[in-house]
Amino acid sequence: MPGSVPPPSAIAVDDAAPSPVAVSGPAHLLRVTLLMAGSCLPILGAVLIAPVLPKMQDYFASVPGAKALVPLALTVPALALALLAPFAGVIVDRLGRKRLLIVATLLYAVFGTAPLWLESLGAIIASRALVGVTEAAIMTCCTTLIGDYYSGRRRVKYLALQTMCASASATVFFVLGGAAGSAGWRVPFWVYAVSLALAPLMASALPTPAAGATVTETPTPEVRRPFPRRQLGGICALTFFGAMVFYTVPVEMSYLLDDLGVKNSGVIGLATAIASAATVGGAVTFARLKRSPDPMLPGVLGLCAAGFVVMFLGGNVPLLVVGAVINCVGTGMMLPALLTSAMSRLTFEERGRGTGLWMAAFFGGEFVCPLVLLAGEAAVGSLAGAVGALGLAAAVVAAVLWAARRRAGAVDPRPLPEQLV
Repeated sequence: MPGSVPPPSAIAVDDAAPSPVAVSGPAHLLRVTLLMAGSCLPILGAVLIAPVLPKMQDYFASVPGAKALVPLALTVPALALALLAPFAGVIVDRLGRKRLLIVATLLYAVFGTAPLWLESLGAIIASRALVGVTEAAIMTCCTTLIGDYYSGRRRVKYLALQTMCASASATVFFVLGGAAGSAGWRVPFWVYAVSLALAPLMASALPTPAAGATVTETPTPEVRRPFPRRQLGGICALTFFGAMVFYTVPVEMSYLLDDLGVKNSGVIGLATAIASAATVGGAVTFARLKRSPDPMLPGVLGLCAAGFVVMFLGGNVPLLVVGAVINCVGTGMMLPALLTSAMSRLTFEERGRGTGLWMAAFFGGEFVCPLVLLAGEAAVGSLAGAVGALGLAAAVVAAVLWAARRRAGAVDPRPLPEQLV
């Protein structure tokens, strides 16, 4: 259980930590833009073709098992990303962040546009799995580079910005996929070619980080560890659970509204957009709070749980949307808090591997989210009930984290070393 892991040591956010790259000017703006754009590519892969799945279903209706296989075209990249992100992290540390990022961005376009020419459903699903392979490398590299380039409050700011961009881009890509899909189910796959424009810009604008370029935590003489497996394992376990909490509203909102009798796609789209905006608001709030992320996690998870409870008890559309907004404010704060907490435990030499493990946990939770809720729906009799049960689980995890932090503070009166994120 995520909450059963002993809480890590306190983390202080230090504004004085120097960054190895310029933090203002056109070069800085371009660098941040490229890192955020790269971070959005896996979101593009996750939602772009969702609106055209019914058309794909009709096109491949004669293929045996198409009803089960066509949805895999949407979900298999996330599964591949979750399975391969740890290996991508190892490669990042051994071969270098920038080189792998450029190669993966180019291959993303090749595999992403492959369904434009492929006729076999099996081949299309295979190409989608390869998209997930490139996404694992891209997301791991972009997040690792943020950790390399920035430290202190700036790192917190840009990790929060990464969450904001990913949340906002999901809505944009969904609309874009729907608009392009009106011309045929293959048309949205052209959008994957955008990475061909990003790769040369990344090659020219992103500096190659060097070991020791950023300030990292200083291990105490009593604690020597080549890799913080235990602490990072706890954060990854919590991230796996947090990803299920994070993706519940984006994945299930339309079904919850449908259960309440809402059939108008415009109303469903508006409600989803409002919730997405709340996620962005939560990320902005986190970036502005000058606090260590770890002590915030119990409260943030509690906020997510409260939103789920309101969604379960509401019974009408306004309260469902209010609950979704409360939950999404919490998830918008939770994701950068977890990622910042993980980054604070990693040195330059460990950062790729650690980020890969964190990404695997997050996208693994994304993949199992609808499966867990489907099982919960079967168990309790309704999707709203399953959401309420997940909210109860989130409340329990929040309570265990809070109690563990209090217990650790009570039994260990020694001052904790101040570390930088």
